[in-house]
Amino acid sequence: MLTYEEKELIIQEFPNLTRKEVSLNRINYHYEESLFEKTTVIYHLHPNGNGFVYVGDLPQYKEVEEKGLVNIREFSGDELRQAIKDSIAYLATAEEELVENEVEEELIEDEIEEEWRNKEESKLTLLQEDTLWNIYHGYNLEESFGSYDEAKAYLVAEGFRCVGTR
Repeated sequence: MLTYEEKELIIQEFPNLTRKEVSLNRINYHYEESLFEKTTVIYHLHPNGNGFVYVGDLPQYKEVEEKGLVNIREFSGDELRQAIKDSIAYLATAEEELVENEVEEELIEDEIEEEWRNKEESKLTLLQEDTLWNIYHGYNLEESFGSYDEAKAYLVAEGFRCVGTR
């Protein structure tokens, strides 16, 4: 088991994390460039060596708490580094947001189909059809949205991640 000081040294290898002290001598580290409201990567690192890393619903982490946190008390240095890298990548990964109308118009001409999966490996398909963004479970229409951003926000809120575009 790594000591608190050893964990701090590993965390400091990630200059894009911001240290914030919280109650009871605990420390959180945030990834301010997160594409989501969630910015916490390290949660409640305590001088006794206990703490958590946010891994969301990444499938490689089996013992994850309800809020997407994995306990790092017994992590080795390599495990802690990997969990932090995975957390940052998770918070930094999203489809490009459509900012300009020109980009949206181009997408309407070229239909887009994306596959989204959650931790339980459930599969949904996001398909751009005409001016709507439809979410399908198999052949069944699950939801329909007026914009890609709305559809993406729904999928992310439901615990899904984009795994590929066709």
